Amino acid sequence: MDDPYLNDLRGEFNSYSNQLKKLKKKLLKVDVIEEQTKIINQIDSIAKKMENNQKQSVKVTKSRLKERKKKSKR
Repeated sequence: MDDPYLNDLRGEFNSYSNQLKKLKKKLLKVDVIEEQTKIINQIDSIAKKMENNQKQSVKVTKSRLKERKKKSKR
């Protein structure tokens, strides 16, 4: 399904994914506990954003499918 809003959500998700990869590499290189804690908090924050992004994507997809079914019944 090609939908501009879904495409934006997909792009955001990919951006979050890339950020997580960078933070993971950074976490593995850092030895200071305080710095590791900051990075882990950032990872948690991004993970929550990704989860919300996925929930929104599912809602929008279901909504779009309902719209299509209504249009096809007419």
